[in-house]
This record gives sequence, C-alpha cells and structure tokens, in this order.
Amino acid sequence: MSELTPFFSYAAAVLAIVGAMLGLSFLLGQSAARKYRDTPFESGIVSLGSAQFRSTVHFYLPAILFIIFDLEIVFLFAWAVSVRETGWTGYIEILVFILILLAALFYLWRVGALDWRTGVQRRVLGEMRGAGGVVNRKELEL
Repeated sequence: MSELTPFFSYAAAVLAIVGAMLGLSFLLGQSAARKYRDTPFESGIVSLGSAQFRSTVHFYLPAILFIIFDLEIVFLFAWAVSVRETGWTGYIEILVFILILLAALFYLWRVGALDWRTGVQRRVLGEMRGAGGVVNRKELEL
C-alpha cells in the first residue's frame, strides 16, 4: 500500500484542483439568462448555415500523407537512439525500411497523389505546354 501512496495523493490533488476550478467557475460565472446564450459561435461570430458540408478527399490526402510519413520519424528516432546496440543488423533493417518508404513515396508521386492541382488547372497547364513539354511563355502573360 505504501508504494501506491504517491499515486493516490496525486489523484486526490488532481480531483481537488478540478473540483475547485468547476466550483469557482460556477460561483463566479455569469448567471444572467440571455437570448443567444446557447448559440454556437466561432471567434466571436455567430455561425450561419450548417456546419456539415461536403469536401473532396483532395483536401485530406496531403494531411494523411503527412501524418503517415511524419510518423516514420518516430521509428527513425528510436533506431537512432539504439544504433550502437543494433549494429549492422539494425543498419540493414533501417535501410530496408527507408527504401520501402522511398518506394511508397515514388509510387504516390507517379499516381499523382502529390499533385494538388485541380482538374481545370491540369487541363490549362496541358494546353499551355508545347512540344517537348516546353511552356509557352506568351500564353502565361495573357
């Protein structure tokens, strides 16, 4: 029981602080009933319309890819911390890991997952390109 004493004292302190904060906000908070009290607002502005709207996956794809490739840094950091203990075996394993990541990145680049242009932008860019992929500068100035 003596081993858990710090845990229980910490839990009691947390509950006391939370209770004090809730109690003080209840006692010191505004109690006047207002017409728009329960109306949701963002940055002081009352929102109009529905908060639910449709958006394409086009906006989520860069975020998802960032999270996936950013998460790999955790594995690389863990390897860097234990690089002396893992030796050449760990080096070969992290090399294979990085090659798989590069292959995934190359695949995503080839299928166009990293191209953030809209269909209209891709079409206009395709119309401006001439033979050999050279962009016609005269049309860009218009």
